[in-house]
Amino acid sequence: MKMLSLFSGCGGMDIGFEGDFICLKKSINSNIHPDWIKEDLGDWIRVAPTIFDTVFANDIRPDAKAAWVSYFEQRKNNANDIYHLESIVDLVKRANDGEKIFPNNIDIVTGGFPCQDFSIAGKRRGFNSRKNHLGKALEDDKPSVENRGQLYMWMREVISLTSPKLFVAENVKGLTNLDDVKEIIEHDFAEAGKGGYIVVPAKVLRASDYGVPQSRERVIFFGFKKSALTDEAYKALTQTVISEQYDPYPIKTHGVDLYPIVTCADAFVGLSEPNESLDISQKKYSQAKYMGSHCQGQTEVKLDSVAPTIRSEHHGNIEFRRLSVEHGGKHIKELEAGFQERRLTIRECARIQTFPDDYQFILKKTELNKSVSSSDAYKIIGNAVPCVLAYHIAKTIEEKWLDYFKEDEL
Repeated sequence: MKMLSLFSGCGGMDIGFEGDFICLKKSINSNIHPDWIKEDLGDWIRVAPTIFDTVFANDIRPDAKAAWVSYFEQRKNNANDIYHLESIVDLVKRANDGEKIFPNNIDIVTGGFPCQDFSIAGKRRGFNSRKNHLGKALEDDKPSVENRGQLYMWMREVISLTSPKLFVAENVKGLTNLDDVKEIIEHDFAEAGKGGYIVVPAKVLRASDYGVPQSRERVIFFGFKKSALTDEAYKALTQTVISEQYDPYPIKTHGVDLYPIVTCADAFVGLSEPNESLDISQKKYSQAKYMGSHCQGQTEVKLDSVAPTIRSEHHGNIEFRRLSVEHGGKHIKELEAGFQERRLTIRECARIQTFPDDYQFILKKTELNKSVSSSDAYKIIGNAVPCVLAYHIAKTIEEKWLDYFKEDEL
């Protein structure tokens, strides 16, 4: 199935949807999904590939494109051409003017539209963002349909232009308790295209329930093209309560009475300290000093539990791998062994987000793409959808939904 990826960032959603990447063995519940494991590599596994193929990706961050291309060029001959470094607003305008922008025969559209205006960590202006579609302050400070808080509407425009069988949209949990934002977005997405889409009530997924060593929570929207569905599927999705057979959301695989949650200690297996590592992403970490518990990012990760949400920040907002005793550090054995107080490295953040180790985030400038610094890397990693969570979503669609589309739509 041909996938069009919007707000792609460095590709967490795309990696997960395509599969065939390496992750911790503990991240996949082999009791429930034994066929998801393609290769056993000890503490690690390679997950099976999926039916999805990213044929179009898009973002406005040059550093995100550089990292995405560096990873996907090992898998796609035309990775640089697939990724379009341009605002979705400008792409849609060009398409509406008759220019050929988006590929034909798109099966699925995915996208994590910008979340800053809905996050509880921000000013929560929602649809009335004071930033434009390029992330810059509005010149007249007046909200418009082109502001950052309404970019989901431009995702809807892409859905209307490409008419996929289904779409998957992602955002922060805070969106669900900000006035009636969730219901408005569901209603607007449902009106995409000529015949419209059935938008399944949005649901919050907790990443740790799916083998991700992180407390991250994200709201997921599913939309299905009405005209592409079998009569049986159409009827099932329009019921007040959707039966388990037709529920597109992945089932929980980790937690009480299931597989043990994946912890930070699990995620950091095999990693050397920065001064001993040969991996440039493990060598680099924020040098910001401890600023007091009243500030964000001044906590030490708990090795026997999941990490807090990895934010799209740098410097003083990145959590500590370990704190000193003076600052409340609990990893006493490590401190007694001489390990210094420091923040999480780039690689440790990537491990928490379940990016494979063959994804390199610190890049030198090339003829095609800009360089990616450690501060860039922290930001694009924090913006991403955890690869393993995306894989659960993709495999659920693959295994459950192909039978519910009309034959002439496949």
